Amino acid sequence: MANSKLRYALSPHVVVGLAALLLLSVYCNPRSIAAVADSDLDSGSYFLLFHQDYSPPAPPPPPPHPPSLSCESDLGGVGSLDTTCQIVSSVNITKNVYVEGKGDFVIAANVTVDCSSFVGCELAINITGNFTLGENASILCSAFQLFADNAFFGNGSAVNTTGLAGSPPAQTSGTPQGVEGAGGGHGGRGAACLKDKSKNPEDVWGGDAYSWSSLGKPCSYGSKGGTTSKEIDYGGGGGGKIMFLISMLLEVNGSVLASGGDAGPKGGGGSGGSIYIKAHKMIGRGIISACGGSGFAGGGGGRISVDIFSRHDDPVISVYGGSSIGCPENAGAAGTFYDCVPRSLTAKVAVPLLWSRVQVQGQISLLRGGILSFGLAHYSMSEFELLAEELLMSDSMIRVYGALRMSVKMFLMWNSKMLIDGGGDETVETSSLEASNLIVLRNSSVIHSNANLGVHGQGLLNLTGPGDCIEAQRLVLSLFYSINIGPGSVLRGPLKNSSDEAVTPKLYCDSQDCPSELLYPPADCNLNSSLTFTLQICRVEDILVEGFVEGSVVHFHRARTINVQPSGVISTSGMGCHGGIGQGDVLSNGLGSGGGHGGRGGMGCYDDICVDGGISYGYANLPCELGSGSGNDSLEISTAGGGTLVMGSLEHPLINLYVEGSVRADGDSFMGLQKNSASIDKFVGPGGGSGGTILLFLRNFDLRESGNLSSAGGHGSLTGGGGGGGGRIHFHWSDISTGDVYWPIATVNGTIDTMGGLGGAQGHMGENGSISGKACPKGLYGVFCEECPIGTYKNVTGSEKSLCFPCPTDELPNRASYVHVRGGITETPCPYKCISDRYHMPNCYTALEELIYTFGGPWLFGLLLLGLLVLLALVLSVARMKFIGVDELPGPAPTQQGSQIDHSFPFLESLNEVLETNRAGESQSHVHRMYFMGPNTFSEPWYLPHTPPEQVKEIVYEGAFNNFVDEINALSAYQWWEGAVHSIFCILAYPFAWSWQQWRRRIKLQKIREFVRSEYDHACLRSCRSRALYEGLKVAATPDLMLAYIDFFLGGDEKKNDLPPRLHQRFPISLLFGGDGSYMTPFILHNDNTITSLMSQSVPPTTWYRFVAGVNAQLRLVRRGCLRSKFRSVLQWLDTFANPELRAYGLHLDLAWFQATTDGYYHYGLLIYSVEEFDRVSFLCHDGESGVDEQHSRAIDIHLKVESSNKSFLGRTQRSAEGNLRRNIYGGVLDFDSLKVLEEKRDLLFILSFLIHNTKPVGHQDLVGLVISILLLGDFSLVLLTLLQLYSLSLADIFLVLFITPLGILLPFPAGINALFSHGPRRSAGLARAYALWNITSFINIGVAFVCGYIHYRTQSSKTTPNFQPWNMDETEWWIFPLALIFCKCIQSKLVNWHVANLEIQDRALYSNDFDLFWHS
Repeated sequence: MANSKLRYALSPHVVVGLAALLLLSVYCNPRSIAAVADSDLDSGSYFLLFHQDYSPPAPPPPPPHPPSLSCESDLGGVGSLDTTCQIVSSVNITKNVYVEGKGDFVIAANVTVDCSSFVGCELAINITGNFTLGENASILCSAFQLFADNAFFGNGSAVNTTGLAGSPPAQTSGTPQGVEGAGGGHGGRGAACLKDKSKNPEDVWGGDAYSWSSLGKPCSYGSKGGTTSKEIDYGGGGGGKIMFLISMLLEVNGSVLASGGDAGPKGGGGSGGSIYIKAHKMIGRGIISACGGSGFAGGGGGRISVDIFSRHDDPVISVYGGSSIGCPENAGAAGTFYDCVPRSLTAKVAVPLLWSRVQVQGQISLLRGGILSFGLAHYSMSEFELLAEELLMSDSMIRVYGALRMSVKMFLMWNSKMLIDGGGDETVETSSLEASNLIVLRNSSVIHSNANLGVHGQGLLNLTGPGDCIEAQRLVLSLFYSINIGPGSVLRGPLKNSSDEAVTPKLYCDSQDCPSELLYPPADCNLNSSLTFTLQICRVEDILVEGFVEGSVVHFHRARTINVQPSGVISTSGMGCHGGIGQGDVLSNGLGSGGGHGGRGGMGCYDDICVDGGISYGYANLPCELGSGSGNDSLEISTAGGGTLVMGSLEHPLINLYVEGSVRADGDSFMGLQKNSASIDKFVGPGGGSGGTILLFLRNFDLRESGNLSSAGGHGSLTGGGGGGGGRIHFHWSDISTGDVYWPIATVNGTIDTMGGLGGAQGHMGENGSISGKACPKGLYGVFCEECPIGTYKNVTGSEKSLCFPCPTDELPNRASYVHVRGGITETPCPYKCISDRYHMPNCYTALEELIYTFGGPWLFGLLLLGLLVLLALVLSVARMKFIGVDELPGPAPTQQGSQIDHSFPFLESLNEVLETNRAGESQSHVHRMYFMGPNTFSEPWYLPHTPPEQVKEIVYEGAFNNFVDEINALSAYQWWEGAVHSIFCILAYPFAWSWQQWRRRIKLQKIREFVRSEYDHACLRSCRSRALYEGLKVAATPDLMLAYIDFFLGGDEKKNDLPPRLHQRFPISLLFGGDGSYMTPFILHNDNTITSLMSQSVPPTTWYRFVAGVNAQLRLVRRGCLRSKFRSVLQWLDTFANPELRAYGLHLDLAWFQATTDGYYHYGLLIYSVEEFDRVSFLCHDGESGVDEQHSRAIDIHLKVESSNKSFLGRTQRSAEGNLRRNIYGGVLDFDSLKVLEEKRDLLFILSFLIHNTKPVGHQDLVGLVISILLLGDFSLVLLTLLQLYSLSLADIFLVLFITPLGILLPFPAGINALFSHGPRRSAGLARAYALWNITSFINIGVAFVCGYIHYRTQSSKTTPNFQPWNMDETEWWIFPLALIFCKCIQSKLVNWHVANLEIQDRALYSNDFDLFWHS
């Protein structure tokens, strides 16, 4: 049905009774009447409640029911009413019928029960079982009542009372009078189509609404429609009445109809009837309708009430008004739908009477075009009341002609309007809308009043989005907890472009006195038309503005927080005075100057004729004036000044103001002449309006980057109008905290503008306005009471920046700067702090400088430190002599003839020498010494070749020997994690990696020796005695654990006369060097009892020991990376000292390399053979066929790839038939020619060999130890001073220096003390080497210190050092301590080299150039 605009026809008897008072009350059910409690009303209270209210009397009690009809005889059914009665054929009834029984009642499908033969036919069914109306079955009657436990209405079934109404209640006017063809009224008023053009549409009404007292339980017939003929009644009939009282389940899949009857184009539609349904549960998707009938004018809707506890799959419920043929835009008013469970009313009604009240205890719903209208359009002089729990509006309207007082708990609007027309009568009371919990406007909902309007509540007021608006000539919003003005929504007061009938607020344009209510507003928040406010928001906690707030005098009173979002605007721009105190002058041609306020208005100029701008007026320190305009009011062409915006008051300031949008009080700008202006040719144009006033009483202000606070002047006309003067903005701060509790009261990142407006072509710009603030206390200045700038102080009250005086600088240290003090500095002296945390108050020294200057300055401190170091070094030297004895050991003891060990060189004795000194007998059974291949590192462990040497093939089983080699090689290999730990230590701290490697080597040697000694069964030996006694195999290694070997011995039960071989039978003999030429493991010729006994067959032991001591003294000077130069001195020594002496014993020695591994590692050693065979010996590779030249050429390439069966050994040489030796030695001889082309790999650590290397002894061990002690203490002192210097930079620098590498800068000191206080030359020398290694490692830490100091120096700007600080370690001389550490450590390295040489070489004659002195010392 159409939901178009409703027009009403006023019946004559209502016009006569306009002065009558009507109280229109709505009932939920008989339990409650309006606001009266659930109790019966006596006649007195009833009279008081409905005094002068137009309502029909209560209907008389119904007559007793007639006797019940029978199922079979009266209804033609099957069965009994006490069991099951089935109506299987259609029935026509000609009288009122009452059916009662204890069973079920079923009307079969396609069966019709018709009682429409006479008007007012009533059908009542009262059963205790189930009622069923089958598919496509129907019941036709005027009134239908059903009482049952359950009821089921099948698909297509219908209970139809449409147009079959009986007589409506007496004394009602639901049927319209006259021949206008109006619709009938019931739940809603009938429509009326205007035929007489001389009448107003508002004065022509249809049938009246009635039966409000039975809203919760409707029981009235609908009314008949009007007619257009006096002879024939063309009106449609009213709807009947239906009542269902179901105890349990109601299922509606059919139709339940009580609609008004349709009429033709000559009659009005009948109004809808009544439907009342009460059940515990209702389901189904049927139709329940009490709509008005269609006709020339549509009938009003009926009334439907449901009282259902549980509803599922709601049927369609309709109470629409009927459509109008005569005026399609005006349909009948909708009826009422009342839900008794939530007590909700849905209505479309008209209440046109004076002093009327609509009061509902539950909910009022205006839905789908519903209209609730109070008063008469031309008689806006009444006050109306609307009271309910909730008011819900959706696509609907409330129209009030007069004043409205609404009181609800919840007010929700969706695309709806509330229009209040005060008629321009100031005597009409102010409208008041009160919702205690919630007011929400959505989807372009509007509350509009052309008079005064107050909106009150205690909860939330929410204008959610575009189109939502509350506006009035005077508007007050109060008592809400929160107000949200959503994007696109509007709060406005006064109206924009209001009509002549609107109440116009009076502004104080001609007064410079500030109205007292702006500074001390009333506390009651009631709307008072005598006050100056046009829009006031009072007693609201939080206000969120995302939309538009506009007014002439806008006041926010007793609010806590106002938040203006980026889309939000609070504006009084152009809402001030058109005239005013500072109005711009206007010439006869319309040329106007700008209005003045905070600044003078700009002059208007045209054709060299100028007019002065408006004057400046008001008070900058507490402004509250409206802006002034410019122009000619008689021509209606003028501009207005800005309005006044006040937030807070003197007694109740605003707590927080957040602005991301705009807060404006700008003057109006002239936008141009109207096209229809008669004087357009001569008119020039006015100036711009002046800015208004923004007065803020607040505590905290936050203007975000996108925010704007503006009271600028408007622009003048382009033809020469003057610009408006700027307005005034004043911040009146409350409770400004000072001192330690100070907190910034304003954060300003946006713009604050009081600029004057621009003038036209020749017009002048208006002067700028004023921005002021409350006078600030001591220490604070400016509009926002900020702290005085750093380095200034303020000891008076005021806001000018000039009151912040500069602090005196004579007491400020050079490295200090003035500091920020919370609350500003109020007195001198001004506090300061050092420019960095690395400086310490009060003189801003570093920790190092504090130490230095505590002891008298740099030079005195240096002398004291040097003296202290010398003293401590002497103490250490004395303690060292007491603890370990004198370092200068006596000279070598004379060597006894036949002695097996030369005690002049005890440190070269291996562990095997000491343990086997008393085992000389074993050397007599020695057969062969087989060396392990590889340097015994984690990547290249020891291993033995599988093929047994020629010398032992006769005493071993080859297969068992291969198994033995496999087991030995498996034991020699390292686990992966051992190498991983070594790699980690190499990165973190190399000395730890060296210690770890030696420890794992020692454990590996112990495992191999233990295996051979006790675990292995010696199965590879042929000797039964050796296998039984676990003898015949011995494993040993050099002291550096890099070279290992296995000695083979006879068991004693071999039947071989040529075993063991004699010395001359073993030539050539290879003796391999231990070590690798590094500082920690120098080359060494290992000598033991076996070798000594073997060589004693030709050489006396004393000579042999002296030779070993001499060659080791030369080998310790050889260092890796310099083999070509260092081996040359060894070759020279062999040629000049060793070979001349040993030639007398028939021996010759050559330097050679042996056993190249697959990884390219080579062993170096000596090759010994007899002198008489020297000319015939050639040293070849394993094929044995090349000459001497070829053997040298092969020896030259140090990277020579050799076969996998390479091996070197002590073995017997056999002669061929030609007398040549069978050569089975693998390697090459090194001579002076081959050394020239010797190539070797060098790593990055090679450069360190220039600092730490083995040297010749220098003697003076005590002096060397003393100097080392001094340097060690000096080193430690410099480390501490360096760390103290770095502490002045940052703790991060100390961390980097200490832990890259970990503690590398601190550990040299304990390592050096440990070396100095160790017993025994060998142990002391080893610890000294470790100390040297830590000393070199600490260079990394010193490098980190250099980098940290340099970075700090480059990133920090240097300051001029004051006169009393002539030496500054932390700025330009940051490098002194690190550089001193480097020099100290370099000197220590040299001294440690001498110290180690003194410990290891007790006999300095070993380096003598005198042949006789060397051999006879």
